[in-house]
Amino acid sequence: MCGIVAYIGPQQAFPILIKGLKRLEYRGYDSAGIAIFNGGLKVFKKKGKVQELEAHALEASKESTIGIGHTRWATHGAPDDINAHPHCSGNGRLTLVHNGIIENYALLKTALEKEGHTFKSETDTEVLVHLIEEIQKRDNLPVEEAVRIALTRVVGAYAIVVMDSKEPDKLVAARKASPLVIGVGEDEFFLASDATPIIEHTRTVVYLNDEEIAVVRRSGDMKIKTIDNEVQAPFIHELDMKIEMLEKGGFDYFMLKEIYEQPATIADCMRGRVNAAEGLIRLGGMEDHINRIAQAKRFIVAACGTSWHSGLIGEYLFEDLARIPVEVEYASELRYRNPIITEDDVVIAISQSGETADTLAALELAKEKGAMIYGIVNVVGSSIARITDAGSYIHAGPEIGVASTKAFTGQVTLLTMMALILAEKRGTISKSYFRQLASELAIIPKKVQKVLEYDEQIKYIASEIKDKPNALYLGRGYNFPVALEGALKLKEISYIHAEGYPAAEMKHGPIALIDEQMPVIVIATNKSAYDKIASNIQEVKARKGLVIAVITEGDKVISKMADYTIEIPDTEEPLTPLLSVIPLQLLSYHIAVMRGCNVDQPRNLAKSVTVE
Repeated sequence: MCGIVAYIGPQQAFPILIKGLKRLEYRGYDSAGIAIFNGGLKVFKKKGKVQELEAHALEASKESTIGIGHTRWATHGAPDDINAHPHCSGNGRLTLVHNGIIENYALLKTALEKEGHTFKSETDTEVLVHLIEEIQKRDNLPVEEAVRIALTRVVGAYAIVVMDSKEPDKLVAARKASPLVIGVGEDEFFLASDATPIIEHTRTVVYLNDEEIAVVRRSGDMKIKTIDNEVQAPFIHELDMKIEMLEKGGFDYFMLKEIYEQPATIADCMRGRVNAAEGLIRLGGMEDHINRIAQAKRFIVAACGTSWHSGLIGEYLFEDLARIPVEVEYASELRYRNPIITEDDVVIAISQSGETADTLAALELAKEKGAMIYGIVNVVGSSIARITDAGSYIHAGPEIGVASTKAFTGQVTLLTMMALILAEKRGTISKSYFRQLASELAIIPKKVQKVLEYDEQIKYIASEIKDKPNALYLGRGYNFPVALEGALKLKEISYIHAEGYPAAEMKHGPIALIDEQMPVIVIATNKSAYDKIASNIQEVKARKGLVIAVITEGDKVISKMADYTIEIPDTEEPLTPLLSVIPLQLLSYHIAVMRGCNVDQPRNLAKSVTVE
């Protein structure tokens, strides 16, 4: 959560910080702040979005060439001006920005209060900067050494940047379980939670590893050490990202842009991997480990939120096509429930950001138990990508909208390719069916494009149900997880209560809720259970429920039962989630816009969940 940005070099720091914070605002937008140095330390903090900070900080010196900034998703303390970052030491010498949680802050705070420290905020971050101050003052240490010693005493997750007003020609940064990237320019450095604020300034970056501390200087010098004081050689990466990916491109919201990008992003996920003409599917991440993966006794999928839903679809794919048993776990539960994981298991971690704290912790547990770890992530160089034994990127490009759309379809596309590779390797489907699925997968982007052409029709349906207080989503088989995802999207961005259920489970409780005020969105494209789904719809109609059905083009039966229908092109049943989810994304988007909600920045949410 939270976004960090910092700069040191010859340029004016203020505009770089403000623009960087706007790029990072999807990580948190409860409050924002900056600290700059120009003959003295100046700190500006404001509850609300970055644009409010920008207006508040007009008096900030434009001559300053060093500074740090932060946009917050509140953990400790209410989102207000006082709890906003940056936080300063008691003597006013140090200022710090932080993404993460210091779990033992209460004990540290009590100890520091006994030493005479007083605190202005409710945050764990202010405790950390006071701890660094105490260590620096007691032993007369340079700031980087005080930071190193302080971090040996904290428990939790952190990405921090520290500025010392008595040493204004350097910044100190450190990370553990929260991301931090250093952009390397010509005698200048750009530090940020991810690459989005950096890409327009430099493509050369260094990703800090866990428990590493970096010191960057105005002279262009950079040194990296571990928390144990061991010198590390920085590994230089080149960013593969285009600045236009970070702009709305004429769309009102990033979410709508990202929905419309899906024909391209699904194709990008398959590029160089699927050759339908020759009946070939390859994933580089699998090739060196194919025997171990194919011989696994069990797959365990660890994920959260939307990624958990894509993992559920993966369960259907792996079990149906490759005949490998699968368990899909919430990463937050897996890490705490003493699970049975063996060396014969493959743990598949799914995360858009590659930084999800619970998923990372679950992977550490799985590694301890000897399982192979396979990562499915979007962000190159992310923590999950670096700690896994193998993995594959979905290549969806930056996803700025907090509610995930193109990352979901990228994950499902990747899982589909994995399942088909394993099915062929294990001989669990016929060669003809493999080629049929590969050929159909290759043309899915064109079919997604066709679904997007129904946007105006979906917008009209949205206008008919936008004021309903609840909604129920039903699906069977491959489309049950899509029902869960559709309900989550509506909750996330429109604040309407919604639930997803297997259609047959409606009779076991949810049917009690159905009346004329309850829209029921039914994904009715399953050939294998078509008659059963039709019966479920009849049950809803008998209780005056309003039915919106996602159907296959040319449907003659359910189209007559439902109040509203949205057609998707016909495809093989294992591939239907890639099409059926698109109308649900658009439906949620239009409802949220009509209700006056901030689609890209829904309340209380943030894009990358890097804390528990």
